[in-house]
Amino acid sequence: MFLDLLIAILWSISPFGEAKIGIPYAILNGINIYLAFFLCFVANVLIFPLMSFFLDVVNRYFMRWYHYKKAAIFVGRRAKAGAGKNVKKYGFWGLMVFVLVPVPGTGVYAGTIAGYLFGLDRKKAFLANTIGIFISCLIVWLTTVMAMGGF
Repeated sequence: MFLDLLIAILWSISPFGEAKIGIPYAILNGINIYLAFFLCFVANVLIFPLMSFFLDVVNRYFMRWYHYKKAAIFVGRRAKAGAGKNVKKYGFWGLMVFVLVPVPGTGVYAGTIAGYLFGLDRKKAFLANTIGIFISCLIVWLTTVMAMGGF
């Protein structure tokens, strides 16, 4: 059980799945549905401060190298293209809606990058990401629980 919890948490902090994969993985492996939701949600929320630190400190240092800069510009353009119109027009609400849609490429990683690129206030961006993550996790959690036969 501990290993399954650890794997679910790692999926929840992974940019390849986030809680969209972590929650179903935990529930399908017999973890309590409420514990699965809580731990995967918290793990997903913890990405924001890590990404903010990365964007503020590490990113600036690595921008000196050509290949990193090229990759960072590519990722930034994708995040801006995916969230650009909504975040630019609606700010907090646009970012929240962008993060809450549980499809690939619209999670907290892209939301943090979009908030950073559009210069949103850090506290507002964190709140928008957290609310979006919560609703996204709730959608995934309810869908998984209902698909497995309900509560």
